[in-house]
Amino acid sequence: MSQLQGILTRLKNLQEQSNSGEPAQRYFEVNGERKCQVTFHPKTETFELEIYNEKEKPKKYQFDNIDMITIEIFDLIQ
Repeated sequence: MSQLQGILTRLKNLQEQSNSGEPAQRYFEVNGERKCQVTFHPKTETFELEIYNEKEKPKKYQFDNIDMITIEIFDLIQ
């Protein structure tokens, strides 16, 4: 549960960083390996999740719900 709370806190901080109107980004890593990147777009109030897989092109997904992207990130880093 504490890991979920940590992810949620980071995403909320990402929203606060983007108050200037510019998108803000954050990476999530496991043992020094980047698993994904999250970008918050303040104009549309959406999150973009870019998932990195070895030997594959990164996949991008859009979320408008902070809880749903939190769960997705949690699943990725488990």
